[in-house]
Amino acid sequence: MPDSPATRNLLQRALPTRAESRELLRLALPVVGVQLGLMLMGVVDTVMVGHLSPRALAAVALGNVYFFACTIFGLAALMALDPVVSQAVGAGDGEGAARGAQRGLVLALLLAVPGSLLLLVGEPALRALGQPAEILPDVGAYTLWVAPSVVPYYLFGVFRQTLQALHRTRPIVLTIVAANLLNLALDWALIYGRLGFPALGVAGAAIATTVSRWVLPALLVLFGAGGALLPLVRPFRRESLEPRTLGRLLRLGAPIGVQSTLEYTAFGAVGLLMGRLGTVAVAAHQVALNLASVTFMVPFGTGAAAAVLVGHAVGRGDLPGARRAARAALVYGVGFMALTAVLFLSVPRVLADLYTGDEATIVLAALLLPVAGVFQLFDGMQAVTAGILRGLGDTRVPMLVNLAGFWLAGIPVSMALGFRTSLGPVGLWWGLAFGLAVVALVLVARARRLLSRPVRRVVLDEAPAASTPST
Repeated sequence: MPDSPATRNLLQRALPTRAESRELLRLALPVVGVQLGLMLMGVVDTVMVGHLSPRALAAVALGNVYFFACTIFGLAALMALDPVVSQAVGAGDGEGAARGAQRGLVLALLLAVPGSLLLLVGEPALRALGQPAEILPDVGAYTLWVAPSVVPYYLFGVFRQTLQALHRTRPIVLTIVAANLLNLALDWALIYGRLGFPALGVAGAAIATTVSRWVLPALLVLFGAGGALLPLVRPFRRESLEPRTLGRLLRLGAPIGVQSTLEYTAFGAVGLLMGRLGTVAVAAHQVALNLASVTFMVPFGTGAAAAVLVGHAVGRGDLPGARRAARAALVYGVGFMALTAVLFLSVPRVLADLYTGDEATIVLAALLLPVAGVFQLFDGMQAVTAGILRGLGDTRVPMLVNLAGFWLAGIPVSMALGFRTSLGPVGLWWGLAFGLAVVALVLVARARRLLSRPVRRVVLDEAPAASTPST
């Protein structure tokens, strides 16, 4: 019977308690808001220049794609601070948390160098990749002016990871809101030439974004984070510059950077493959992908919260607590994506209608969105589980799983279904769904295995073998 005592007991064991739910949501909801706020900066730039000309719109859109391609590795690699700082906080090791945060700052400055240099050569790099010649001067101006924003963008990432580990999310939320308002005002003034400023167009959008990113770290201190951050970064420990421990932090973070890059480039590759099927296919792909990207912020934020809560539990030697945090994160992250999957499956045409009036694009997007609904479940599962594994300090195996799932399984299936069957664009998306399913199911099995046995805390000052769980 569905309402039998055995069934109720099973549900009670499977579902998080009220206390577990409250702890998770108190951390996850602000993180989701911050992620959406970071996305919004690029969206505002694109919308504002869209009123200038289609060429300006295309230039900023391509410039943003190139910016994230150049910086995603470094920003994701800094997520190594999740296990380092959160486990130290859980263990009551304030000195370990301080050294972790300081090493994160040093690593951020080092990783910002290649990302900035790649942005400085954006125009010739994109020309070599065969991008439209008519928009390249504007794209080059955009990437040139956003290059100086990589340093504060990464520093904000370090401060953000540290504050999340300390459960101090309010200053981060206030900072993102203020930075978005500043970006909007600067866009209005610099793009169109208001308040006595020259009309700089695409370059104005880039300058607005760069200024807004530079104020992010300062705003964190202004909104009250200084009381939590300053004791961690002052005094600066000499051992935080020790090359061997910095190398260990990089070895922990680099797989996360590679993992994020593999996923980003897999979706980018499908977008390029869509281009071989025509303009309508590309437009419909962008509509479906934009909707999926917005909903993805919820499991992404839930995974970030899981990394912190699992890390705290590992730090205090509470393996059952780590299991409970992981279970709660999966229930809420995957549960949310199940609801959005129902929405995508039920009213795909209504959703597509929000983006365009072109009938051909609407029809094709309405065919892609149900597929997106299916892969949403697996995308949410892999995002949350990646956070759980990050909290455990496990980063290398997830990187290999992403390589196999996306590039050895997903992309080949996409190409086979997209070009060797009549499915076309829909087949390309079914390949993505297959790749995500492989990644998600293997990562869940991995997390379950690691949570069934004692987990070592990540301590950078120990031997490298102690920094990740055994495989």
